[in-house]
This record gives sequence, C-alpha cells and structure tokens, in this order.
Amino acid sequence: MANELDELTGPVNGAGRDVNVIERQLPVKVGFGSTLFEILLWVCGILPGVVFLFMKTGARNYFRRLQQKLQADASTIDNYLEQRVQILRNVAGLVAKAVDLDKDVMKSVAAYRGGRGLTDETRNELQGQIDGAFNRLFPQVEAYPELKAHAAIADAMQQNAYLQKEITAARELYNDTVNQWNSDLFDWPTKMIVAAKAGYTTRIPFSASAETKAAARGTFF
Repeated sequence: MANELDELTGPVNGAGRDVNVIERQLPVKVGFGSTLFEILLWVCGILPGVVFLFMKTGARNYFRRLQQKLQADASTIDNYLEQRVQILRNVAGLVAKAVDLDKDVMKSVAAYRGGRGLTDETRNELQGQIDGAFNRLFPQVEAYPELKAHAAIADAMQQNAYLQKEITAARELYNDTVNQWNSDLFDWPTKMIVAAKAGYTTRIPFSASAETKAAARGTFF
C-alpha cells in the first residue's frame, strides 16, 4: 500500500501556506450512546454505577483544577504585559524630554493600560498594540545617537527584550495547558460526559497578531 501522504508524488504547494489559529470554540456534545452507557452500568449492578459516579466526580475536580492552572498561566502573561506597558511609558517619557516625539506615539502610549483583567482576545490585542508602539518608538531612538547612549533608555530596552522572551516562554506554557484542556474534553467516556454536562468548550491558544507576523517576514540583516 502506498503512503497516503507522499512527499515525492503528492501535490505540493510551491507558494507555501501560512498557519493561523482558528478563532472558534467547539462545544462538547455527547449523544444517546453515552446516556445508554451510563444506564447499562447501573443495570449491570450498583457497584459499576457507583464506581463511574466517583470517576465523574474526579473528572469534575480535574477540570476545575485545570481551569485554575489556565488562570494562573494567563496571569503570568498579564504580569509581563503590565511590565512592558510600564517600560513603554518610561521610554516614551524619556525620549519626549530629549526630542520632539511624534504626538501620535505619545497619545497611543498614554492610552495603554496594564494586563489586569484581560480576556484571551484582549490579551492578544494588547500585545499587538504594545509591539506596534515599540516599533514606532524605536526609529525615534535610532535617529538620535545620544538617545541610544542614554543609560536609562538602554536599560529599558534591555528589560523589554528580556520581557519579550519571558512572555514567549509563558505563552508556550499557557498553550500547553490549553492543549491539555482541549484534549481532555474529548476523552470518552468519563471526561467527555462530564464536560458535555458542564457545557465546557475548547479554548483558543495564543496567536500572534497580523503585525507581528508581517514583521517576522521582514529582512533583518
């Protein structure tokens, strides 16, 4: 039997294809078969029904703990975002004192808030806005050698680079937990039945903004 996916003879997209995260939450649903399965357990005897009842309780507790871990992972990202916002404000303030900084840049910087109370969607949106603000601010710094030599600005830029790495690591951890959640939702019978009755849905992992993706395709050297 030939390979279903043959890299030698199969169709190849020479232009390539970008990868995007699908912005959709899938609800967990079970059919009559799952209900029949539970009924048969009780028909077979009290013990199988009671055992499965305890298994469902364990599954409910597991999902609750996993939700708390998702919250903790998201909070870590929010803390780093909040620090980046503060660094952005500090750098913009220092630059504005030295040069006539673009007023639009200052207005956008002043509008940013920290990462407290963000949702998955607004968290990604805020990160994209911060990246865009730094991208507009960096040319202002690059245009004035005395600004690049400014110790406070240089230190802030170094802190920003460090935070970007920490955010990347925190996002990977968050996405790992999201993947665990999404996988366990469809683990039939126990977890899937519990998830369906609780009305749980899949969660959307972190996705890079369009601006970040476009910047990644640019020429750096």
